[in-house]
Amino acid sequence: MSQHRSLRSSSTLGAKRNVMKRFERVEILKQRGEWKAGDRITGLRKTKPAVS
Repeated sequence: MSQHRSLRSSSTLGAKRNVMKRFERVEILKQRGEWKAGDRITGLRKTKPAVS
């Protein structure tokens, strides 16, 4: 019996993520100057990665 696609190991999944993790969003906001140390981590504004 074959294995369902969603159960494959992560090494075989090479798709690009369309959702950023919290630490990635904080880094972008820091670079833009929109987040300071001591600000809340929850409820971050939406961010898009820099286009390169």
